[in-house]
Amino acid sequence: MVWSTRELAELASTTVNTIRHYHRNGLLEEPERRLNGYKQYGVEHLVRLLRIRRLAELGVPLSKVGPLSDGGEGVREVLPQIDAELSARIESLQQARADIATILHDHAPADAPARFTSVASHLSASDRSILHIYTQLYDDEAMADLRRMVEVDAEAVAVGAEIAALPPDADETTRQRLAEQLAPTLAQHLIEYPWLTDPSGHLSQSVHVTRQTVTEAVRELYNSAQIDVLARAGLLARERLSAAKEEMEREKEQPVATLTAA
Repeated sequence: MVWSTRELAELASTTVNTIRHYHRNGLLEEPERRLNGYKQYGVEHLVRLLRIRRLAELGVPLSKVGPLSDGGEGVREVLPQIDAELSARIESLQQARADIATILHDHAPADAPARFTSVASHLSASDRSILHIYTQLYDDEAMADLRRMVEVDAEAVAVGAEIAALPPDADETTRQRLAEQLAPTLAQHLIEYPWLTDPSGHLSQSVHVTRQTVTEAVRELYNSAQIDVLARAGLLARERLSAAKEEMEREKEQPVATLTAA
């Protein structure tokens, strides 16, 4: 019994182009041709094709299909690696499904950064954009901390919304008020996440590239008034933190001074 290329493809539940692709890659031997020039495939070609298809279904790359389809011993080395890759892919797909469920439930933006879907509705378009950029600059641990930082209370959400709506010509009083309202949250972040002061240990890019990228992103994504408020709030937060540290030092020294006087 012999089959044409089309008939072989139908028997193997594949396509003529796939068979030709296997020929080009040396995975499937070219059969003899009939007098009319058409290829004639036999049982050995069908079995070989089905073996290749089975390995492809398991996720084996074509570069490794040849030896494995011949019953080579490399299967013990290749399959565990493929299994690990499939496990990672399944985990990624499960996370994608969870994100989609959150997006649909919370009416969140579909293009929110990964892991931020449940809080995306609290973020401005500019905040979401810069978080996208942060995913390319900071490691997973830092991004997890940033995720916790944006899980804020209603008051902080209101302040963020007001800053997001701030026009470039906002007056001095409004800028200072918003900075003072934002500063306590930033100060608390500095206490809970000390790496914010020196993030070099959490970078996936160089310090230079990170600083340059963040500076340019802030300049493009926020207007001058918003940048001014963020800068003021950051300065106030550091001042609050410094004052708190000085107070703690004084409290530590007070008992020593009392004992000395006694």
